Amino acid sequence: MTDVRIIEMGPRDGLQNEKTPISVADRIAFVERLVDAGLRTVEVGAFVSPKAIPQMVGSDEVLRSVGHIGNAEFHVLVPNEKGYEAARGAGAKVVSVFAAASEGFSRANINCSIAESIERFKPVLARARADGLKVRGYVSCVLGCPFDGEIRPQAVADVAGKLWELGCYEISLGDTIGVGTPLKAKQMLRAVADHVPAGNLAMHFHDTYGQALANLYAGMEEGIHVLDAAAGGLGGCPYAPGATGNVATEDVVYMLEGMGIRTGVDMEKLLAATNEISRLLGRPPVSRVATALNAKKRRAVT
Repeated sequence: MTDVRIIEMGPRDGLQNEKTPISVADRIAFVERLVDAGLRTVEVGAFVSPKAIPQMVGSDEVLRSVGHIGNAEFHVLVPNEKGYEAARGAGAKVVSVFAAASEGFSRANINCSIAESIERFKPVLARARADGLKVRGYVSCVLGCPFDGEIRPQAVADVAGKLWELGCYEISLGDTIGVGTPLKAKQMLRAVADHVPAGNLAMHFHDTYGQALANLYAGMEEGIHVLDAAAGGLGGCPYAPGATGNVATEDVVYMLEGMGIRTGVDMEKLLAATNEISRLLGRPPVSRVATALNAKKRRAVT
């Protein structure tokens, strides 16, 4: 496989779960650094309640400020029609909606059942279709849930299939709490591929148990070529204590390049973007590759 696309999640899924708020200006600069590093698809914000997720306040300003960059595609998350209207007003061309494969997580996260969440998205998909906007769908907890435990592959397939039927052009499958292993990831992906073409699936794996890269590799063997990642391994899950962030973009790029798959990402520039956002957050990056490269730089200086 030589055609792999990385979707950068750091500015949205990463920062929305970080306790330290990052200013709009710094979030804009973060997005610009990521694009300059060669990441061409970046999710930059979420049009959600400021009370629920204060870290995403000002997403309209972020989107408007980076929207002029012509060589990149910017995504934003919308939970409902109100969020869609705000995103469209800010110039969004691609929006994302999110459901869960777990009833427990759906109720904890968005206070409704899976079926009710799908109903909420129907008018969003209809309006997006009329307005000419693309819609990406997320399915959370595809390999495990902090409330319901292990999730059946067919349950994931059912939700993903519904989003596909509604008109989502791509379905991103999220191991939200990072408990999956390669065999379970393959079993889940095979079940979903019976409902959604493999070419329209993406993998969104967190690294709580250190399995994310192995799971991504397993999924690539199943023909999935779209990988969600976050610079520095940003993120986490507020409903799963101890869950770490998304698989780190640096780690994904290092693996892919080592396999002979060209990503178009400049590792030095990506590392600089990661180091700066980590400085603002007041902690080192979680990424193994960033940690190793930073240590190498320090040794070179001394």
